Amino acid sequence: MHPPTSHPDTLALAEIVAHLAPHRLEVLGGFGVQTDEPGLPPGTRTLLLLGPSEPGFWAHLTAQPEWQDGTPDPVDRWSRRVIGKLACDLGAKALFPFGGPPWHPFYSWALRSGRVWESPVRLLVHATQGLMVSFRGALALKHAVGLPPAVPRPCDNCSAPCTTACPPGALTTASYDLPSCHAFLDRPEGRDCMSGGCLVRRACPLSQTYARLPEQSAYHMGQFHR
Repeated sequence: MHPPTSHPDTLALAEIVAHLAPHRLEVLGGFGVQTDEPGLPPGTRTLLLLGPSEPGFWAHLTAQPEWQDGTPDPVDRWSRRVIGKLACDLGAKALFPFGGPPWHPFYSWALRSGRVWESPVRLLVHATQGLMVSFRGALALKHAVGLPPAVPRPCDNCSAPCTTACPPGALTTASYDLPSCHAFLDRPEGRDCMSGGCLVRRACPLSQTYARLPEQSAYHMGQFHR
């Protein structure tokens, strides 16, 4: 896609969204910044959080050079290349949830967006992607961008199947027992989680309506459990 026709300092959200679409990325949320904040580039007035847009993201990504070249971390390398170029085209600064330390506080940034919340099991839950939400990067822009209003937290009217979905009871409202999680994934009973994604994430009703492919979840589970 060609660089935007508007000056970067006047880009509207719809123009930014259109620029992301060919890369199968979408704005998952964002927030305005009134004054310079620690951890954000000086002059930042809007932060937009970017993540996969489904259907189509995984098929697009796995056709890219980073996936085909056989070297490590293809998803992160693709994210750096694509979001870095988008930032240049949009007059923004690209920020990523990987590559630290130091680590950017994507969790707390997401909570400021009005479209992402802490779920009963403390994983982030998104207004449309549920517990399958993931961030590939963020754009720090030097102008104010009109953002949609906050929406109600979906967990407030949910029976919370996520709270009882973990077979070994490693992930609950009380805690996350990481050693127990990995031990379960090593056993035959853990193959479903490894091949289709974490059962807690999949239990969320919003996750079930989001078109994320099991192959993508399997890749990320393999990265997590290695």
